[in-house]
Amino acid sequence: MEKIIFYILSATILLLSLFSVTSRRLLRSAVYLFGVLSAVAGFYFLIGYHFLGAVQLTIYAGGIVVLIIFSILLTHEIDHQMEQPGLIRSLGAGALCFAGAAMMINLLANNPFQRQELAEQSDINTLGTLLLSSGDGGFCFLLN
Repeated sequence: MEKIIFYILSATILLLSLFSVTSRRLLRSAVYLFGVLSAVAGFYFLIGYHFLGAVQLTIYAGGIVVLIIFSILLTHEIDHQMEQPGLIRSLGAGALCFAGAAMMINLLANNPFQRQELAEQSDINTLGTLLLSSGDGGFCFLLN
C-alpha cells in the first residue's frame, strides 16, 4: 500500500511541477505549486515525520503560496498571458535541462554509495546538550 501511495505522490509531484513551469497563466502556476508542496507534505506524512508534514503544509503550502497568489493578484491582471518564448531560448533551456539531467545521472551512476549504521537512540537531554555545545556536531550560540 505504501508503494502505491509513493508512486501516486511521485507522479503528482512530477505532473504538477511540469504544469507549474509550463503554464502561461500565473495564477494557475501558483495553484499547481500549491499542489506540489502539498504532495511533498504527503511524503513527510508517509514516512512518519508528521511534524515536518504539518510544517510543510502550514509554512510552504499555506503561507508562501498565499503570499505568491496575493502578489500576483495585486501586481498583474488576472487574465494576462505570458509571452511565448522564442525558439532559441526554448532550445537553450532544453539543452541546459538535458545537461543537468546527464550530470545527475552520471553522478548517481558513478558514486559508490556507502551504507551507514543507524544512529543510536537519544533522548531530549542528549539532543539539547549536543545543540548547545561547541564540540563535534554541536552548535555554539554566542551571546554578546
